[in-house]
Amino acid sequence: MSSGDRRVCLLTGAGGTLGSEFCRRLYTDYDIVAVHRERVPPAPSQHEWFIDPFAPASPVPENDARVHLIRADLTAPGAIERVVDLALARFGRVDLLVNNASYAGYHTNGLVDGDAALADFGATFGTNVEVPLRMSVRLAQRAWLHDAERNRARNRNVVNVSCASGAEVYSGGQALYSASKAALNHLTRHLAREFTEFGVRVNAIAPNTFPGVTPVENVLRAIYELDSGAMTGGVFDVDDADEEPPAGRHALPA
Repeated sequence: MSSGDRRVCLLTGAGGTLGSEFCRRLYTDYDIVAVHRERVPPAPSQHEWFIDPFAPASPVPENDARVHLIRADLTAPGAIERVVDLALARFGRVDLLVNNASYAGYHTNGLVDGDAALADFGATFGTNVEVPLRMSVRLAQRAWLHDAERNRARNRNVVNVSCASGAEVYSGGQALYSASKAALNHLTRHLAREFTEFGVRVNAIAPNTFPGVTPVENVLRAIYELDSGAMTGGVFDVDDADEEPPAGRHALPA
């Protein structure tokens, strides 16, 4: 079960750039269920137990805030249901769902150069649209749907990780990826309208390429602010500038 103090976060795409940084920076602030495929996020997990060699009997802080890893291919039949059930069995609840898993197949020679783009359609929309939809719906059905009072009390919410290309046309063969993120943006608005009935907020963030254009720190801060806030149904840009948060905005935990 959860420690009771920390919020429980179910995070997909935990082995990627953003997911790894989320786990590394915030594993002491959230009880994190980190869903990954091949790469493992760089944070203490349930597969490790730490001992101070100079004081073997003394408590070690890392043992109190370990990430709970789940390896899964979320596009496989039944995988999402298994992940949701394992998360609820481990912590008893989920307060924040971050749909961060993503698939990006770029087709630099265009959509009509052979069948590469057509072949990638299922993987692109399956990962970038269907997985966030299924994850949100299954979590709602299994944990949130009949718990409106506690949902509101715990400020439960979903954050979908979209992209600036969901609203812009960029070069580089991003047609399918951009279209899937545009679909995710609009799906976010519909989920927000439906989930508000049982007290759960839904928003999306739309950063530019990170860390190349947008610092990962700023993307993390955007998720943290949405989790702490009261907004719903929004698709929010993320600041590109690497700067201290303005007055009134949340600073990430050190």
